[in-house]
Amino acid sequence: MGSVLFGSGYVLLSFLKTELIEKRSWLTETQLMDAIAVGQFTPGPVFTTASFIGYLLQGPTGAVIATVGIFLPAFVFVALSIPAYRWMKNSEALKQFLQGVVAVSVGLLFSTLVQLGRDSLTTPLSWGIFLVSLVLLRRRIPSAALILAGGILTLLL
Repeated sequence: MGSVLFGSGYVLLSFLKTELIEKRSWLTETQLMDAIAVGQFTPGPVFTTASFIGYLLQGPTGAVIATVGIFLPAFVFVALSIPAYRWMKNSEALKQFLQGVVAVSVGLLFSTLVQLGRDSLTTPLSWGIFLVSLVLLRRRIPSAALILAGGILTLLL
């Protein structure tokens, strides 16, 4: 997955749901939501979700393999593209292609948003937490604090 992702780490979530839940049944919906929460809660990119999933599936070894697998391709592709940078920078065809890739990424992000909402907003409590969190996010409350508060509230209720 690390070799085909473009843009935000949230694009990863759609791939994860399709590959690890629907096709292979390696994870449950709840485990994927937990992995997404960990990716949100920890500092750094959302790609840390892959490390958590690797840990769920194969322990510490799986976490290391998943982390390397998600991050290494990007570094390799950047290193390989350095010699062609000038050509790529001036290529009108490549610019147009990348604009299309960006548009597809935005569509995939929206699809992921809809899927996550459908999978997680299933009870009045989840809707309440979502709406209150949305208001608090607009007031610049850190997302990590909201995730922690939502988890504690859910456990208490």
